[in-house]
Amino acid sequence: MPAAPLAVTGSTGRLGGRVARRLAAAGVPQRLLARDPARAPELPGATAVRAPYGDAAAVRAALEGTSTVLMVSASETVDRVDQHRTFVDAAVAAGVEHLVYVSFVGAAPDATFTLARDHWATEEHVRARGLPATFLRDSLYADFAPVLVGDDGAIRGPAGDGQVALVAQDDIADVAVAVLRDPTAHAGRTLDLTGPEALTLTEVAGVLTAVTGRAVRYEPETVEEAFASRAVYGAPDWQVAAWVSTYTAIAAGEMAAVSSAVPDLLGRPARTLEQVLRAPS
Repeated sequence: MPAAPLAVTGSTGRLGGRVARRLAAAGVPQRLLARDPARAPELPGATAVRAPYGDAAAVRAALEGTSTVLMVSASETVDRVDQHRTFVDAAVAAGVEHLVYVSFVGAAPDATFTLARDHWATEEHVRARGLPATFLRDSLYADFAPVLVGDDGAIRGPAGDGQVALVAQDDIADVAVAVLRDPTAHAGRTLDLTGPEALTLTEVAGVLTAVTGRAVRYEPETVEEAFASRAVYGAPDWQVAAWVSTYTAIAAGEMAAVSSAVPDLLGRPARTLEQVLRAPS
């Protein structure tokens, strides 16, 4: 009897796509759940199916016959937690035996980073439903460090002298694959996934300068200045609060801890920010 396929969400994105490609390369059958299956990668052993997070019937049908699912958090929206709860409930109804959820470091009801509160609410719902799970609490992505830089070469935000242990998406994907391929060994675990070093944003700017050759600097803002400088984007209040609280969480020390989970699970060091920036795109 053929093995039940793994269910993978987020395959059209950077992280889920990495996981899907790794599983395909290892010959693992998988079912790719996507809002638009036409955008899912074409991979050997993979079948794409339509399953938006908020569509309980579609998610349940897509998960029928799978035992383990990777749940990459949904796109940032005001109703993201509701979408997550719908997805988790559908997974339970479909008989899923293990859920691997991509959460965030410091997930807590009172986390400074507002979206980390959403991740906590999702984790709590998974626990409440009694679904065996592994929570991958990722730090900020090292891959996105260049995006923090403005057109004038400045990283601006109210992070003070706080530190952040940026993590490589490739490391997260490698850990996710290891957990997905042996879920029982990781049931009930919460894994903080970080890089090997905690850096201030001044140090991040220094690495970016050294690697890219472009002069990058960090300019601290007050919280008031941060809200004002981001008002020009016309984003909703909750989104702007999320952007600003990324920096205030760094200032509060909530992203500074360096975890050994990546080397412990993979048997090699976690990638540094410099290694991520120098890697072929």
